[in-house]
Amino acid sequence: MDKKILNQQSQHWENNFANKPEMFGLDPSTAATKSLELFKKNKIKNIIELGAGLGRDTIFFAKNSIHVEALDYSFSAIKTINQKVEKNNLFNFVSTKVFDIRKKIPFPDNSIDGCFSHMLYCMALSTEEINNLNNEICRVLKPNGINIYTVRHTQDGDYKNGKHIGEDLYENDGFIVHFFSEKKIKDLSNGFNIIEVEKFEEGTFPRKLFKVVLKKKSLTR
Repeated sequence: MDKKILNQQSQHWENNFANKPEMFGLDPSTAATKSLELFKKNKIKNIIELGAGLGRDTIFFAKNSIHVEALDYSFSAIKTINQKVEKNNLFNFVSTKVFDIRKKIPFPDNSIDGCFSHMLYCMALSTEEINNLNNEICRVLKPNGINIYTVRHTQDGDYKNGKHIGEDLYENDGFIVHFFSEKKIKDLSNGFNIIEVEKFEEGTFPRKLFKVVLKKKSLTR
């Protein structure tokens, strides 16, 4: 794969977030509403949200008394989240940081209750980079901590359409998507027990996704 093409996605997202500050709407994602129930059931009070985007899920979690560390590599996205935090007076529940998730996650080992990411894993990341991300999430989560992520899967209508970038990555309308099979989910679960893999749909297209729930193994570092 041409890493230069993957790296250019950051500017593509930056431009879209800057010009379309509500491109995903104001309502929380289906994944976030389902995840809140699971977080409450497991008494999870603080989470990292990776690839927080424009903050629709960040604000939803915060309004439901979940402390969120919202990370995104777009300056425009973080600026938008900060504005929403101020508007809703949620300073006590949200912290933000511009961050590239291909780097070491900026939290100590075994320090976070949960992690949430909606379609981050299926961004312009190689399998190796996703595996490194998974290992980093495992490192910062407490034993028995929960990692919930969603990905578009190989039955999605855009799979194998558009320009093939490499592996299971395809570019459509300027956006590169990494599509997942159930085998890939299993292969990328090192350090975790797979609790659930649920199929669901989102949007009018619709996008076809997996919601994956992982629990960190209690004896993992």
